[in-house]
Amino acid sequence: MDAIQKANSGHPGLPMGMADVASVLFDEFIKFNPKNPKWFDRDRFVLSGGHGSMLLYSLLYLYGYDLSLDDLKNFRQWHSKTPGHPEHQDTPGVETTTGPLGQGLANAIGMAWAESYLAATFNRKGHKIVNHYTYVMLGDGDLQEGISHEVCSFAGYQKLNKLIALYDSNQITIDGSTEMSSATDVEERFRAYQWDVQLVDGHKPDEIRKAISQAKESDLPSIIICETLIGYGSPNKQGTSSVHGSPLGEEEVLLSKKHLGLPPEAFYVPEEVLEHTHKVIKTGSSLEENWNSLFDSYKENFPELATEFSRMLSKEIPKIEFPYFEFGQSMATRKASGKVLDVLVPQLKVLIGGSADLTPSNNTMTSHHTAYDSNHRDGNYIHYGIREFGMAGMMNGMALHGGIIPYGGTFFVFSDYMRSAMRMAALMELPVIYVLTHDSIGLGEDGPTHQPIEHLAALRAIPNLVTFRPMDANETSVGWQIALNRNEGPTALILTRQNLTVISRDDKKVGYCTHAAKGGYVLTEDESFEYILISSGSEVHIALKAKEILNQKGKKVRVVSMPSMELFEQQDESYKSEVLPLKIRKRIAVEAAASLPWYKYVGLDGNIIGLDRYGASAPIATLYEELGITAAKVVEAALALN
Repeated sequence: MDAIQKANSGHPGLPMGMADVASVLFDEFIKFNPKNPKWFDRDRFVLSGGHGSMLLYSLLYLYGYDLSLDDLKNFRQWHSKTPGHPEHQDTPGVETTTGPLGQGLANAIGMAWAESYLAATFNRKGHKIVNHYTYVMLGDGDLQEGISHEVCSFAGYQKLNKLIALYDSNQITIDGSTEMSSATDVEERFRAYQWDVQLVDGHKPDEIRKAISQAKESDLPSIIICETLIGYGSPNKQGTSSVHGSPLGEEEVLLSKKHLGLPPEAFYVPEEVLEHTHKVIKTGSSLEENWNSLFDSYKENFPELATEFSRMLSKEIPKIEFPYFEFGQSMATRKASGKVLDVLVPQLKVLIGGSADLTPSNNTMTSHHTAYDSNHRDGNYIHYGIREFGMAGMMNGMALHGGIIPYGGTFFVFSDYMRSAMRMAALMELPVIYVLTHDSIGLGEDGPTHQPIEHLAALRAIPNLVTFRPMDANETSVGWQIALNRNEGPTALILTRQNLTVISRDDKKVGYCTHAAKGGYVLTEDESFEYILISSGSEVHIALKAKEILNQKGKKVRVVSMPSMELFEQQDESYKSEVLPLKIRKRIAVEAAASLPWYKYVGLDGNIIGLDRYGASAPIATLYEELGITAAKVVEAALALN
């Protein structure tokens, strides 16, 4: 109450309503070491409704994490350790807690999946080095978001029994009672998902304690429905929507403290409470020491597994000889991606694949994969079902958990479904990889609903997300190298359905890879060139054809392949001006997508051959011709600059 009131901003309803549940959980069940918040075999706790973050901050302070009372007093202030929504681990003890509702639940299920996979892969009799639970606290808003259906259905089917959800059932949202918008029977909904379901009074510690103990014994994922009063303890506001997202007000804070039997002073914490909660510091250290001893024994008995386990936790990428494709062969970049994975998967246990029901189309599964299910938990490939958003949210949880670099595939057009989770991966700097195929009108007859037009512009607008749209198989190989070596954020590989010829280059293998990894480079040029054609993906081939025609007309041309604008922008100014010299103003960009991102590179003097309308259902060749994405149109645009 005090922190929110001091900030004059925040959400007291959830913290007050779930304080009883959270206290029992932290005091008696969660396995953690506050002096080493990243100890691997700790239990994970996710507060899915990140707006209730003051509950988590209070717990972290009380239980001995590196968070002071002054940090609580600095709630929601500039550069504080207690922001409004602590997305990821900037605050010691925060695993993740999301702003967009439902995604924290997805993250938690991804964490529980990671625990089950690593346990099945590495645990041996007498040596359970992976043995922890994932707890997630969620509310009505989380369960009303559609992603909750996707991921909870997945968790039930996969029997992720070390997942325990604590549902704050207060039946209040910002607008008012949930009866205004929902009549869902949550108990029956989760029984249908094949979850273990219990119902408790969220203000009775004995009931909470018993339910969590029972949940830990279940063979199914568990949800404990905690019937609570939002804003519990506020005599005039508890149980109403007015306590959800606004400070109580100074008068109501004092009335609430009186009602709860607390003294009126701000930020009051009795010494006997700290003496009690700080006991976990010693307990947590002992738990970690015991695990370290267990792992020492594991290293002696299973040295090869121990080495692999340590490598996965560090996400160490060994030196790998990536595929290099001979010039002249014709291959879709989605197929080239599959061939790269054929090389990567047997060498990288840390790399976990999957697809949202498009495995044969995405080429995401190799002969080195086995499918994960509840009977084969060491499987390194996930059939997510038709759950694109859920897949992206769960992959974030896997990356947050540690020991896994996840990649997942779908059609590029369905990145619309995933975009919020992709944004969260970028914001949290998670090394997640998206394999997005069927990247343009080049997929042909399926028509405009499946032809991505604005999607490249949309993804390029997300800070810290690298989009990489290769022009052939060799650039695809480079794209995978970039994705695997990015520890600071996600990467989207944008791949074709149609075949593309592997283009010959003057520079050899090493030099070519170095240039492509810079996001934009000179593919070919004439001496004393006067035009620059810039392109990505399949349209680079159109630019090359346009160069041939312009050469026949006596025009000298440079062609720049730009698979990634983000990587190009990371280069120094000397390199960028070397590739795109300012003195050459005759520039044409060509891409079968929205023209918006290209103005930065062609300026007011240049032209763009793009697509600022939706596609159509027709064969590929017809579409490119009718929609004007052709070499002839590029030539026409170039000559118009004279």
